[in-house]
Amino acid sequence: MRQAGFPLGTLLLFLVAYITDYSVILLIKGGNLSGTNTYQSLMNRAFGMAGYVILSFLQFLYPFIAMVSCNIISGDTLTKVFQRIPGVGPESILAERHLVIMLTTILLVLPLSLCRNIVNFGKVSFSSLVLTIAILVIVVIRVVTLGPHIPSTDNAWNFAQPNAIQAIGVMTFAFICHHNSFLIYGSLEQPTIKTWTRVTHISVFFALLINVAFAASGYITFTGYTQGDLFENYCKDDNLITAGRFLYAITIIFTFPIECFVTREVIANLFFGGTLSTIFHVVVTVCIIAAVTGIALAFDCLGIVLELNGVVAAIPLVFIIPTACYLKLSEESWYHWDSIQSFMILITGILVMIVGFVMVIMFPQGCSHGKEMFYCMPSNSSIYNLTGSVNETVS
Repeated sequence: MRQAGFPLGTLLLFLVAYITDYSVILLIKGGNLSGTNTYQSLMNRAFGMAGYVILSFLQFLYPFIAMVSCNIISGDTLTKVFQRIPGVGPESILAERHLVIMLTTILLVLPLSLCRNIVNFGKVSFSSLVLTIAILVIVVIRVVTLGPHIPSTDNAWNFAQPNAIQAIGVMTFAFICHHNSFLIYGSLEQPTIKTWTRVTHISVFFALLINVAFAASGYITFTGYTQGDLFENYCKDDNLITAGRFLYAITIIFTFPIECFVTREVIANLFFGGTLSTIFHVVVTVCIIAAVTGIALAFDCLGIVLELNGVVAAIPLVFIIPTACYLKLSEESWYHWDSIQSFMILITGILVMIVGFVMVIMFPQGCSHGKEMFYCMPSNSSIYNLTGSVNETVS
């Protein structure tokens, strides 16, 4: 919302949601047309080995960078949660993001990621949804109690902002599910286009509602001060937000293994004929997580990671490849509505990818990781007293 402008950002969220819904269904239709049951085999059937390699790289890159994002978020979030424990201050080892990332990776993320069957994450995904709604309630409460005390930035309510292309990349990152669509489709009790269409409509609709609610609540509260990680905006001594941060960290830890499953499957398909022995399963998983953790320890600005992943990996996976495969395989006439929509989305995706990448490199957004925002300082008595009174109430 900060990058696009609130009115235009809202419209873009609806547009990206529609394209996501359309292209996810189109992807499975393409699989049925070609008699394939994986994204890679579909691309291979449509564009040969070159297409297969390109898609495999993107399918690996997107969840890989998403896992980096998960580690950055867990490091940012849990360090602030731990500092609310009596006796744990900014100088404590529990406030050191590198140590927190290492501990969560070794104790939680790695054991979960070693799971071999994605179906086992069904209940975990539902739990994440419940926690996400709880986090949203907390964010909405802070719109009312904190928002009025934070001054709006200049031009905060303009229809559009100059970085709208970068915003599309971030939004696409938020909605993308194409890299594991065939895995989910295959896990359905009745894997038919009709069932898949219904599941996709419901899933994308709820994702849209939650994304709009989060984006609107965050931007209305902080306007131009909004950070790439929304919880970086809130004050450290706010216990209600501390609860939200803790729930947020749990959802991120639950999300990580699903992304790891996809990256591991890409490696298995490329180098091991689609199946990993138990030993290679463990070795590949450990190598992936070690690489992800190393990058997350070196970079701490979430916004730039989201933008790059959006324009480099998410846009091709959502806008370009599903429509290109369908246009290549479909026998429908060029003036058929599916053909027209696919062509329009394809061209839009190419333009957004090129322009977005240039803008991310030339105009990267700032990041104030780990720093208290100015309105959280004791000198700002209205907010400082607000968080203090909230802490007393929550306690």
